[in-house]
Amino acid sequence: MAIGIGTHSSKSLMSLIGIISDTHGFVPDAAKEFFKDCIEIWHAGDIGDLSVLDSIAEICPVKAVYGNIDGRDVRSRTSPLLVFEFDSLKIMLKHIVGRPGKYNPESKEQIETIKPAIVVAGHSHILNIKFDDKMNCLFINPGAAGNNGLHKVQT
Repeated sequence: MAIGIGTHSSKSLMSLIGIISDTHGFVPDAAKEFFKDCIEIWHAGDIGDLSVLDSIAEICPVKAVYGNIDGRDVRSRTSPLLVFEFDSLKIMLKHIVGRPGKYNPESKEQIETIKPAIVVAGHSHILNIKFDDKMNCLFINPGAAGNNGLHKVQT
């Protein structure tokens, strides 16, 4: 998934951010073409292998968190939670969050404390984009891009 956020220049062009999750060691063939215009890619965990990060980093810079299936090698280059600013928006990137109205307790507390404008999560393998009125943030789960799991469609 690629989303436009904020302004990229004085001409008010949108910056494209690629969002991906649950690759489980596999990068779809279409990824390079799909993300070619992105200025960053955010990976919401369950990377599966460092080669995934290396492959998508050839497209553009990557921010990533590790997921529950990731081993020491992936964890050595990522963290469980990233909070950063992009175009004056606070972003929270974490693998296991839950979903609006059903966040896990740790993530709910983090969202309440951090107050991000955008929460990007993975884990469920279910594409879900929803504005959470209660937490005042946009929730994005890009689904699953890998070829491992119950999902039938790469998103």
